[in-house]
Amino acid sequence: MKVYALLGGPTDLWPADIKGKFLNAKKAGDLIVGVDRGSLYLEELGITPDLALGDFDSLKKADLAKIESNVKDIRYSNPVKDLTDSELMLHTVFEDYRINSLNIYGATGGRIDHFLINLLMLLNPSLRKFAEQVSIVDKQNKVIFFNPGLHLIEKIADYPYIGFASLAAIKDFNILRARYELHHYFGDYPRVFSSNEFLPNTSQFEINFKKGMIAAIYSKDVNRFHNL
Repeated sequence: MKVYALLGGPTDLWPADIKGKFLNAKKAGDLIVGVDRGSLYLEELGITPDLALGDFDSLKKADLAKIESNVKDIRYSNPVKDLTDSELMLHTVFEDYRINSLNIYGATGGRIDHFLINLLMLLNPSLRKFAEQVSIVDKQNKVIFFNPGLHLIEKIADYPYIGFASLAAIKDFNILRARYELHHYFGDYPRVFSSNEFLPNTSQFEINFKKGMIAAIYSKDVNRFHNL
């Protein structure tokens, strides 16, 4: 089972076709999840989530009542907690629903502490085993995660660039057959290797490493208009 989850991040950073993505997922029988204010955003898009999760402390009583009357599975979190709503969502979908992949929207922008939590939560030892099944998507980027080993990086249409972030101490990191190769990198602090590209007429290249976690960040430029 696939999961499409919407968090409460700024709506201007959503992909332009986000409603279509969730409607198609609903038709395909995938699990739709709203996390805190993301549950209300889904309702406003005309999509009732299958699962709503959070402390809902940012919602008005009328909005929460609407969610409670429409959503079959609601998980309430304690506002005073060690895990964030995002982390609780991951535990719920992977452990209770036994899902295969998780696509997260609304996880970027706004408060930087919230964004960093969403980016780094897969370093939590209890969640790390699920890392390669998770992606974070916004208007301009798609982030996927890798644990140690050999991985083929596949080209994705409309994303001309790809960068790699070591999220923890990294051992023997290699990028092979890309425009910019990297050989036997060791580092004990997070570092970003940005703006790599696929070679002409190729659809994949290889990365491998022996320790740490890597976030692969597919990205594209956005249109900008300048005064002439």
